[in-house]
This record gives sequence, C-alpha cells and structure tokens, in this order.
Amino acid sequence: MKKGLLIVLACISTLFLVQSCQKKILKLSDHISFDSEKNILYGKDSEQVMDFYVPHEKTTEKKDVFVILHGGGWRGGDKSQLTVFTLAMMQKFPDMVFANVNYRLASEARYGIPNQTDDVKTAMLYLEKRLHYKPKFILLGNSAGGHLSMLYAYHFDQEKKVKAVINIVGPADLSDSGFKSYEDYAFVEKHLIDPNMLTLNNKITDFASPVHWINTTSAPTLSYYGTADRVVPLSQKSILDSTLSRNNVLHESCEFNGGHLDWSKEPHDQFLINTIADFLKRLDGNKKTH
Repeated sequence: MKKGLLIVLACISTLFLVQSCQKKILKLSDHISFDSEKNILYGKDSEQVMDFYVPHEKTTEKKDVFVILHGGGWRGGDKSQLTVFTLAMMQKFPDMVFANVNYRLASEARYGIPNQTDDVKTAMLYLEKRLHYKPKFILLGNSAGGHLSMLYAYHFDQEKKVKAVINIVGPADLSDSGFKSYEDYAFVEKHLIDPNMLTLNNKITDFASPVHWINTTSAPTLSYYGTADRVVPLSQKSILDSTLSRNNVLHESCEFNGGHLDWSKEPHDQFLINTIADFLKRLDGNKKTH
C-alpha cells in the first residue's frame, strides 16, 4: 500500500510540475490576451523561477521586456505578491513582454549580493534565449526589488541592456541616517553583501547603495515614494533625485500619501501605472530627438 501510494504521489507531483510550466492563454479583455507560463526555472536553483507572459498575437516587432522584482527585505517575499500588479500592467501595456521573477533569498548563510544581482542577469539571458532576440529591459521592483533594479542597472549592467528603471519605494542610499532605523538594518550590514566583493576603498553601505554607482550613462529612472513610509523614508527620494540630476540622467519621481505597502492600493497603483506609461513615452520621444 505504501509503495503504491508513493507512486501515485510521485505521478501527481510530476503532473503538477508539467502543468505548472505549460503554456496557457490568459485573456484579460476582448482585445488583450497573453501566452502565460508559470514557475519556469531560469537557473539551476529551485528559487530561480519566473512567470512569463508574451502577447498572444504574434508580430515581427521586437518588444521591450518588463522584468519585475518583488520586495521582502532581500531575505523574504515572493513574486506572487506582484501578480495582481503585473496583470494590471499587462492591461496597460498589451504589446509588451513581462517576466515576474523570484530570486535567491539572502540568509545568514547566503549573501544577497552578488547572488541576487546575478539572478537578474541570468533571468535576462534566459529571456533573450526564449525570445530569440535581444530586447531592451525595463527593471521594475518594489522595496528590495527596487533596490536590486537600481543596483543592477547602475553598476552591473555593463552591456547597457536596461532601458529604464522603475523604482518603487526602494532604498537608494543605505548610509542615509533615515534608513538606518530600518528594523533589519543589522542584517543589511552583515549579510547583504559578500565582503569578498569589496575593495579597500569600499564600505559595505557604499557598495550596496545604488546612488554610489550613478554616472552620466546610468539608466533613466522613475521613482515612487510614500510620504508616511517608516521603512524607506522619503529622504531617499531627494538623495536619489539630486544624484541623478547631478549626472544629467533622465529621471522623474512622484510621491503618494501612505506607508511602505500602500503604493499598490487604489488610487496609488493606477496613478503609478499611468505615470510609467507617460515616462516611457517621454523616454522614447527623447531618444527620437537625438
């Protein structure tokens, strides 16, 4: 009986894994449909999975790709937290490709960086293979995901594949006195960055701070911060804006009335989506004039 039960359970597990990666047509409206694949393994680690959405109507046009990164303090969270927002974005951008990505979580036994920034790169390489062309990527993340989006784009994107960064309540300067009140700041200091990455002239908080790596060629950035955020204070917005301005990087920032998690609630979420659309139009228009 036990052997038979184990075989049945194994078959069910295998069926679940096969179904979880099967293509499904996701219909969002009469005119908007996506080919959807859930929990695709893009790397060798079980945490390296993504949900992948491609417009159902095929064209020869090479679409830009949104890579979406969840929050959770670098050692928590899951892509499922951004599924609803991703679907709302897909309705606004029906001709774009979307990847809602999980990355390897940090712990006391595993540093967040370079693992998590490596995961962004690995996910992008996987997407290039799946799409059979090299798209421009728009990195969009909230909280820790916003931080990783900025850090990857400003420091690790040597090939300049990132077209833009959409930073939602992400810490840009980890040395900011306002951010040091973050309840898990000790973990950030000790376990976010592998110390082997540091040179003699680098402090952990400098290396891990996206603003430290901004220069005149950095990716255009749209940021969204809460006026009552007790996790990532509004001071991060002014620090990021001033650094981007000083380096003549195209950027925009907005505020919403609320705390760290309120950005995804009505009406803040729809305002953000509309602002993203306007920002990308501005970015594309700016490129055509040069």
